[in-house]
Amino acid sequence: MFFNDLIFIFTLIIYCYIQNRFLLYIFNKNKLTLLLDNNFKKPQAFHQYPTNRIGGISIFIPICLTCIYLFYSKNIFYFEFISFCSVFFILGILDDFKIDIRPKFRLIIMILSLAFLIINNEFYIEKTGFSFLNNLLTVDIFSLFFMCLCFLFIINGSNLIDGFNGLLGIHSFIILFILSSINLIAEINNLSLILFCMSSIILVFILFNFPNAKFFLGDSGAYLIGSLIAVSTVITSINNPTISPFFFCILLFYLFFEVFFSFFRKLLITRQSPLFPDNQHLHMRVYKFLLKKNYSKTKANYSTSIYINFAYLILIFPSIILLENFLFCKYYFVFLLIVYIYFYKKIK
Repeated sequence: MFFNDLIFIFTLIIYCYIQNRFLLYIFNKNKLTLLLDNNFKKPQAFHQYPTNRIGGISIFIPICLTCIYLFYSKNIFYFEFISFCSVFFILGILDDFKIDIRPKFRLIIMILSLAFLIINNEFYIEKTGFSFLNNLLTVDIFSLFFMCLCFLFIINGSNLIDGFNGLLGIHSFIILFILSSINLIAEINNLSLILFCMSSIILVFILFNFPNAKFFLGDSGAYLIGSLIAVSTVITSINNPTISPFFFCILLFYLFFEVFFSFFRKLLITRQSPLFPDNQHLHMRVYKFLLKKNYSKTKANYSTSIYINFAYLILIFPSIILLENFLFCKYYFVFLLIVYIYFYKKIK
């Protein structure tokens, strides 16, 4: 069966590459504008040419094919992946189709969708590292609220950092590859396989998005990847109870901090609605800093992704080695919070 899995992964990678080429041909050759991003005035618009937002489609189809393969070859159906990814892919593609949905209404839809999916999949975490919080999680309604909040942070965090070529793609690849490796070492082979397939799908996407973007993820891709990361992290946490819960916080710290600081920055400093975008995120400050160092706009775009993800890898590496050490991971998470605040203020 191991040989069959390798054959499938190899076939999946080739399929993804051909599929992405085909999507480019269809949208560019026929000059389809339905998913075209030609708005250069948005606060988070850093591209110079109209670009199609078909990344969500390029990732969603292979994810479905992977789940079908696992069902027919191993009689395993990961309903969690299909359900979460499908719902948030659809929510995102409505934005990509330029269907105007008010931020408050979109948030309500997200919360209701998450509540339904979490209850339906019985997706709960019981161990957080804080005894008082563990006790609160025994109350069903609070447990549901906590899980919805965590998912919202990860999914919206993914959407927030999807600003430059390869930034979210490379970041999500790192996270999914680490989670796949953890499950492989723990001999949870089927979960490791599906996560490795997901990371392979994203790796092929990166070839079309970095350093120069032939197409973007769009909201459909960003929401899809965010839900994929959230589901993968929760399942890995449940199946590996010896790993410190703070390790998973460290693994997702960039996504968490971006949402957390964005919310309070808008609410307390700029006095604007936290639901509306601005251009003061960490990756945008890095981009502006590079422009001041005489980088061209194109080079600053993809260099931002390289620097942030390289720094991220260096910062999380100690926790990977000591992922079962509760105290280390706990205090290291606090250390990362301080590092994030320092660099955010330093880079202008």
